[in-house]
Amino acid sequence: MVKYGGNAMLDERVTSGIVEKLATLMHSGYRLLVVHGGGPFIEDTLKMAGLESEFVAGHRRTTEEAMKYIEMALKGHVNSRLVRMLNAMGLSAVGLSGKDGGMVCVTRRYHINEKEEKVDIGLVGDVEHIDATLLNLLMDHGYVPVVSTISSGKDGYDYNVNADMFAGHLAGALKAGHFLMLTDVDGLMRDVNDPATLITSLRHDEIEALKGSTIKGGMIPKVRACEIALEEGAASAVITNGTRPEALLESILDPQKARATRFLR
Repeated sequence: MVKYGGNAMLDERVTSGIVEKLATLMHSGYRLLVVHGGGPFIEDTLKMAGLESEFVAGHRRTTEEAMKYIEMALKGHVNSRLVRMLNAMGLSAVGLSGKDGGMVCVTRRYHINEKEEKVDIGLVGDVEHIDATLLNLLMDHGYVPVVSTISSGKDGYDYNVNADMFAGHLAGALKAGHFLMLTDVDGLMRDVNDPATLITSLRHDEIEALKGSTIKGGMIPKVRACEIALEEGAASAVITNGTRPEALLESILDPQKARATRFLR
């Protein structure tokens, strides 16, 4: 299973390379599922709609009005684009969201501020339950599910879910043999300005000590997603560089060569 999104999706040439490598894996006999984000595309769509973005602790405050445009960006643009590109490579890709088939049920997320107060950040959800029946059915029949993170709650509302968290829970529910997080760096580094400080492997019990120092900013949800995936049943979890398409294959087929961070139980 591959999580692809953010800045790694902005370069058309790079995205084509990623799609080509995904096709190589599929043709090599791997079952394949892609979860995608799309923050830059959401940002552009909201700007066109004249809506300002506000973030609270890394989560986009999501009004009902904004939700319409977020779903438009993720499902109408990013998802359909990836499906088209994968199908052009000879695969049978199917575009889905967490809503389809009741796949992902979420609860409303609240931010707890410094005063221990609950802050409503709108239609932002946390994964509560996953039913992987539809995904397994599709993959068993040779299809490639391409999943956006828009999901529904029992309260009847649709929610925007952090793509990293969504992917981690989904990888765990699927008991994925390989969970790859593609981002715009090689992995977790002790010094973000020095590629030589790449941490190539990290045990689960070593993660806590690195939070707030090595694990900070955009790496926080990515590392947490890898933790969740392993805790919930995935066999392996890796963060690697989605701007180097070859890193995708290396992480699975030649892990000793791969520049990546591999998380171990």
